[in-house]
Amino acid sequence: MKLTDMKKLKVPELRSRLKELGLDHKGLKAELLGRLWSALEARQCGIDVQEVQLQHDRSLTATAPSMDVHSPSSSPPTAAGVTERCEPDRTREYAHSATQTETDTSLPPQQHGSESISTLQRGSESISECVPEYQAEERGGGAGDGRPLSSEEMGRGRAFYEFKEEIRYKRAKSPQPPVDREETEAEDEDKVRLDPYDSHLHFEVGPDGACGQPRFWARFSSLWSGCRLTHGVLQGKVGFEVRLERKLLTTQLEEQEDMEPCGLRVGWSMANTSLLLGEDDFSYAYDGRGKKVSGGKEEVFGELLSEGDIIGCYASFSTDGAVELSFHKNGRVMGEAFSLESSVLKCGPLFPHVLCKSCSVRVLLDPTAPPWYPGPPGFTPLAALCARQRVRSTLPPTFRAQCEVLLMVGLPGSGKSHWARTHVKQHPEERYKLLGTEELLACMISGGQRDSRLQQASQCLTDLIKMAAQTPGNYILDQGNILFSARRYKLQLFAGFRRRVLVVFPSADEWKRRLSQHQMSNGEQIPETALLKLQVSCSLPEQHSNLLEELQYVELPQEQAQALLQEYSEEARRLLPPIPKQEKKKPRHHKKRPHPHGPPPSHSIQWTGLHGWNDTRLNMQPRYWSVPHQDQGCYYRDVGYSGYEGYW
Repeated sequence: MKLTDMKKLKVPELRSRLKELGLDHKGLKAELLGRLWSALEARQCGIDVQEVQLQHDRSLTATAPSMDVHSPSSSPPTAAGVTERCEPDRTREYAHSATQTETDTSLPPQQHGSESISTLQRGSESISECVPEYQAEERGGGAGDGRPLSSEEMGRGRAFYEFKEEIRYKRAKSPQPPVDREETEAEDEDKVRLDPYDSHLHFEVGPDGACGQPRFWARFSSLWSGCRLTHGVLQGKVGFEVRLERKLLTTQLEEQEDMEPCGLRVGWSMANTSLLLGEDDFSYAYDGRGKKVSGGKEEVFGELLSEGDIIGCYASFSTDGAVELSFHKNGRVMGEAFSLESSVLKCGPLFPHVLCKSCSVRVLLDPTAPPWYPGPPGFTPLAALCARQRVRSTLPPTFRAQCEVLLMVGLPGSGKSHWARTHVKQHPEERYKLLGTEELLACMISGGQRDSRLQQASQCLTDLIKMAAQTPGNYILDQGNILFSARRYKLQLFAGFRRRVLVVFPSADEWKRRLSQHQMSNGEQIPETALLKLQVSCSLPEQHSNLLEELQYVELPQEQAQALLQEYSEEARRLLPPIPKQEKKKPRHHKKRPHPHGPPPSHSIQWTGLHGWNDTRLNMQPRYWSVPHQDQGCYYRDVGYSGYEGYW
């Protein structure tokens, strides 16, 4: 039975089938569906159904989405246990049957044995406190409260969703001070592994350094996550192999027929290029859709990739500095993909690079293990090269005091993103990671409307900022940050870093010009009313010795910027309609409860004994009982009256 047919079954039918298999038949429909599908697939693979039940129960009690990958092995997998709650439909064809490669039955028997399942350590466990309480709202296309976006909310743009996320900090508790982690054993600098320092924050590297997957695949399924290896090469004939371990599909993703559910790119790139493999000029990728990509240009190449396929990536350096890049799939030659002249790389090293979406990958990095498939004659695996033949990438900082965070502040269209990108290019040695909505939108290469992707990007960015505060490195927070509460919270998160606040506040004419240029280039029209509301809500930072180490106004000086903002605010308050006052609540009159034993005694009864019916104390009430409750409107420092609802 296919998964699509199984979804049509009703709950009693699912429970009866689980009873027949001797499995637990309690729970919601999604749990019953996942349990039954896992059991049926396990039967096909010859796995004990009870063992699948135990694995399924463990996955339901986990605190974070599990990252299930195969244990390290030098043999290609042919069967795998099922531990995921929402398992993909194995019968569904993700690739054209004419381009599929048949499994090579001539391989030794040990290369066809089923591998044991090992659970990758949850890198997000150490940051479990960073996940906000509103995860239930983070379903793509929603308005944040479980309902679909209304027509008024469509097309509100980046400024609205960034401000909506900032408003959450208004009542947020101050973050806990950073905990000094115990010093771990120094890693071997000569060991080749996936480099967490040279990867997206939303890419999770496994404990062995040879496997990884997108960290937020279950919540933000359209997000591409990239990572480079710690070592590169610039001479000889070198190769490495990557296996597409598993497709991580949610039910929501399977139902979206208009977008690719999973994606994988493997190849080579130079240091300091984008982590989006294939999008820069010095980045060369084999795309799992049967294409080769470089500089954002795609060409038909090779075959489609499916679960379990192994891609071999090979680079041949000539003596004059020219390079030829070729790829294999499951031992079959796909041909030469790129031929680079010596003037292109300029004697710079190439680093192995992976980029994935909704799938887990493993790189063969054991220098003693045999290759999964034989490579071209004369080529040496990267992990087997001696240390002097490899080039080590920049080592990460080890202490928070060695790290720096730049907090951008400014109104929409003021030039914050342009300044941040320019600063990153001018200081490549600092290895800044730019955390902004536009950067996350770029990681959503395909799929979904812009408004829905904007909402997901702003929500994901909130989590990434909290993760960055616990990960040594240099960061630039490219957001509006116009609220004092949002700035204070983020700066407190990065306690121990060198905290710099950069305010971009141009003159009125220059801001109008930049805003018009921004709207024309991005096609994103910011409503005039929204800008007025932001001007009223905006506040500019001042020097606080306990929150930041440096405050810099890169456009107008602080005094002129404050004066101009005051003019903006007064003009905006004049143009905006007044905030409607809330009506006073009517007093709630006390209603007598019915007497439990019939009607109460008549008031005509006179009893003059001590504390009897005529006792005046029975008529005494606290004064506040008879005073109607008055709703006093409260004014917040950041956003005016009682929240952003009055403005949006």
